[in-house]
Amino acid sequence: MTLLHHTTDGREDAPALLLGPSLGTSLRLWDAQVPALARGHRVVRYDLPGHGGSPDTLRGEHTVAELAAEVLRLADSLSIDRFAHAGVSLGGAVGAWLAAHHPDRVESLALVCTSARFGDPDTWRERAARVRAEGVDWLAETAPARWFTTGFTGTATARALIADQRAAVPSGYAACCDALAAYDLTDHLAAITAPTLVIAGRQDTATPPVHARQLADGIAHSTLVEIDGAAHLAPAEQPQRVLHALLDHLGSTAHRDGMAVRRSVLGDPHVDRAVASTTPFNAPFQDLITRYAWGEIWTRPGLDRRTRSCITLTALIARGHYEELAMHVRAARTNGLSTEEIQEVLLQSAIYCGVPAANTAFAVAGHVLAELDAEAASDVGAASATDFEGKDLS
Repeated sequence: MTLLHHTTDGREDAPALLLGPSLGTSLRLWDAQVPALARGHRVVRYDLPGHGGSPDTLRGEHTVAELAAEVLRLADSLSIDRFAHAGVSLGGAVGAWLAAHHPDRVESLALVCTSARFGDPDTWRERAARVRAEGVDWLAETAPARWFTTGFTGTATARALIADQRAAVPSGYAACCDALAAYDLTDHLAAITAPTLVIAGRQDTATPPVHARQLADGIAHSTLVEIDGAAHLAPAEQPQRVLHALLDHLGSTAHRDGMAVRRSVLGDPHVDRAVASTTPFNAPFQDLITRYAWGEIWTRPGLDRRTRSCITLTALIARGHYEELAMHVRAARTNGLSTEEIQEVLLQSAIYCGVPAANTAFAVAGHVLAELDAEAASDVGAASATDFEGKDLS
């Protein structure tokens, strides 16, 4: 059976976050939030059947439960057991259904411009029938008024999402309308135990803020955020405000990830000493370094750690921070730079940072590299002694 079309961003070993789109759009609805979310999560975006890159696998009337089953099958194919889920409109309904019926799978939930019940079922069935008869072009013509505030309709983002609506497969779109017609989670909201964020667009006429308040009232441990200047597709229209709400809800992983990278690059002994010397006075600075330097910059995917070490060595030489330079010469070796490559970085810095600066840098680096060689020799000797002591010489 064909899986939903999807894209994955972020580290494979990071906590999983699934993002669901609204009816008529594609996974591009989340484009603005993905770079930041992927720093701390394995972000999986999926297209609904008949939308974006997903084939039309739906025939006849369909339910949100069946859509949710397809999402679970996608998660299983990616070896994702537990995940956070954030969804807009129909994507939110899928997430809410999963949280209510599969609480063992959903760690946290974000419901964006969605509802426990999407109005009169007959209205959705009438839309489904018209789409099956006439296609979706008429919906593309009316989408701007349904999805956006007046001032946003002419933007490139709005035009791209309207193009998604125009490209939707009519039978798949209609089946999703049938799913919305049959959906009513009102009596099951109390079954949702995952920490839940509910986001409403103040100008949303499709699922007005009162729908969000009903969700928040019915779900324990939920938080309601209303965003002004946003209609139905809030992630597109107010991307930063939606992102910040999501990051607050998911819990920033910058400190945890930063500490892991800091230990990996600088070594446990160095970090243990820094932690042990933390005082109430310097604790904010230690947190700043861990979260921003190591958790935000060193974890970015754009450069590998070898390259970041080269840049860091050069910057420290240029500014004359030689105590930090000694620490980062060790880090450079940990990150895979050879003695010869460190030598090349220092020679390069002699031209662009100045010969006197490079002269001191060579002295500092030479001392550190000699220490590392001595430590390596000591480790080899200790290992040899252990091997000897372990031999059966009888």
